[in-house]
Amino acid sequence: TLASSCALATAESDYAVHEPRKPPHSRTADILTMKSLITAVALLGIVGGTAVAQTTDPLVGTWKLNAAKSKGTAFKSGGTKVEAVGAGVKFTVELVGPDGTTNWSFTANYDGKDNPVTGKNPYGDTVALTRVDAKTTRITVKQGGKVTVTQTIVVSDDGKTRTTTTKGTDAKGQAIDAVSFYEKQ
Repeated sequence: TLASSCALATAESDYAVHEPRKPPHSRTADILTMKSLITAVALLGIVGGTAVAQTTDPLVGTWKLNAAKSKGTAFKSGGTKVEAVGAGVKFTVELVGPDGTTNWSFTANYDGKDNPVTGKNPYGDTVALTRVDAKTTRITVKQGGKVTVTQTIVVSDDGKTRTTTTKGTDAKGQAIDAVSFYEKQ
């Protein structure tokens, strides 16, 4: 009959325009490929985000002491290298003072927890870093668990200079109230 022929032709044409179903193994491969792509994008975002966060820390860089612009410090020359490390920074300090050259370093997160100092820090054997704001960092230095000095580092708006205000007492018990001026190299 004409009606059944039309119905058959319509059914055949509907079947002809649809893509054939993919075999099951092919759909599984598509799902795995999509999961791999999503995982790769997520990892790239995490790694890229960490790198951006580290490079946007204005404290990171090499800083040279400008003794002429500094006030109350015994140091005559030297500098500090600050490197991004994980969620924090590594400070490597070399300063020349009345007793010669002194070197020290530490690695710390901005979490307020004590971290050991390697070398001869004239202020203490541990440091704790706290981020006050995007351009200001507070360092609390302790000797044998007792706070000796507090340092406040402020990076300028243009990122080319920074000041370190140090208040407290040194290892010899001498009062310290100094502002050190640094220029980024």
